[in-house]
Amino acid sequence: MARNYKEIMNDITTFIFDVDGVLTDSSVHITSTGEMLRIMNIRDGYAMKAAVESGYNVCIISGGSNEGVRVRLRNLGLTDIYLAAPDKVETFKEYTDVYGIQPEQVLYMGDDIPDYHVMQLVGLPTCPQDASPEIKEISAYISHKNGGTGCVRDVIEQVMKVQGKWMEHFNAQYD
Repeated sequence: MARNYKEIMNDITTFIFDVDGVLTDSSVHITSTGEMLRIMNIRDGYAMKAAVESGYNVCIISGGSNEGVRVRLRNLGLTDIYLAAPDKVETFKEYTDVYGIQPEQVLYMGDDIPDYHVMQLVGLPTCPQDASPEIKEISAYISHKNGGTGCVRDVIEQVMKVQGKWMEHFNAQYD
């Protein structure tokens, strides 16, 4: 019998996220100089920072290459940020090999076709509510939140709650 996504969450040690359509709402604001600006949800950032501080691996694999995105993520404590990744499967395999991470320990959240093949390799493929139909079809969990509106917070909070680490992390800040 197949395990449900809550059971799989017990095994998660690693979160991997796409950027556009997951950490953002897929919109790109273009300035008069051609610079492309993205908007990220502050609650997603808070959850990623909490995950890093609680000992989880948090990785970004994106085809995009905006340096502002890298700066934002580094400020949250992320160190494994792969931007302009031409082949997400290859990047995923290199990352998991370097850290000795088993694919079944990984929650990956993607939203569109470039995420499809890597999502088939992980223990818990997830997506935002507004992901493409093909991605929804292979996801074990579909967030009730759209990309850029808290879907990352949703999955991180659920995993940390299942593992008893959500409030533990925050309570430790006040001890």
